[in-house]
Amino acid sequence: MSVYTFLEIDVNSQVEELRAYLKEVGAEIAVERSPKGLEDDLHKIIGVCDTAFSSEATEPEVPVGDKTESLILAFCEKLAKAPSNRLGHVCLRVLNLLFHALPENLGVRYHVYYTMVQVSGQIGQIQAVYQCAERMRSTLNTAQPPPSTEQMQQLLRLLHQTLLANKISEDASKVMIELLGTYTTENASQAREDAHRCIIASLADPTTYIMDHLLTLKPVKFLEGELIHDLLTIFVSEKLPGYIHFYNNHKDYEFYHWLMYMCVVAPQGLDHEANVRKMRLLTFMQMAETLKTKLVSARMDQSQHKVFVSSRVHRTFGRNQWQALHETLTGWRTNLTLVKDSMQAIVTAPIGGSK
Repeated sequence: MSVYTFLEIDVNSQVEELRAYLKEVGAEIAVERSPKGLEDDLHKIIGVCDTAFSSEATEPEVPVGDKTESLILAFCEKLAKAPSNRLGHVCLRVLNLLFHALPENLGVRYHVYYTMVQVSGQIGQIQAVYQCAERMRSTLNTAQPPPSTEQMQQLLRLLHQTLLANKISEDASKVMIELLGTYTTENASQAREDAHRCIIASLADPTTYIMDHLLTLKPVKFLEGELIHDLLTIFVSEKLPGYIHFYNNHKDYEFYHWLMYMCVVAPQGLDHEANVRKMRLLTFMQMAETLKTKLVSARMDQSQHKVFVSSRVHRTFGRNQWQALHETLTGWRTNLTLVKDSMQAIVTAPIGGSK
């Protein structure tokens, strides 16, 4: 590990150190300071500073042992407790330098990255650390051995909470789906609360309308028979009356305590009125709001009191939808073939005619 910083020494001492270092790596420069003063010193140092790019200037990485790793973990723990936004930015910068200075095959880089997510979330800079799950995995999987499944689950869980707190709900949903995808049929029961968070985040997100893919996740399947799974099924395939019936059947003692538990599991919680608005959009009962969401392309004829729909987004996309898409594409191909044959006939037709 090689991280260079200036010590807290006076300017003249820094000049001497720079001269000595550049001389050591092959630069044609004297070790002694110039009698003409600081400006001439800087002029000479800048004139040969590109020598630092030579192979002679490259130093071998310092091996990191168990004791060093424990120091890095303790250091990260302290930086995660930055008391202010300004200091948080400083800590994030330090962590970023440390992360990229460590050899890529070291497992301790996972812990540095984990702390970077913590600190960046506290200061609203999570997008400077996290871009997508694929990039994160490729960065961390260079370690030997790579992070364990449990470690990745812990990191994804933190990312989901951090992205939600920073109001990046779309990425948060993707991260939660990534997290639930790490569980198998054998350990799906361990992801019960994560599955709850995933469903509630999707239901509460005003921009999320297609949720049928959640039903295929093993931890979500494990919830079959519970209220939360019943509610998800309603939002996937039923209409507003189905939700109202569900709410009326459970709105008293049972539903109240269930909703309180849900708010503990997922702080963003669920709101009945918001659920009703969403179900109205999903069941096409409020055309004006539906058009704003771009889920439907339509025009209104005020004189005839009619709405003409030209296209819509499917709430689910299963076998029937794939079959319809196949038939549409097959029809297009047939029509294009006819157009091609007609154009070919026109091109090859003789010009003019016999008298």
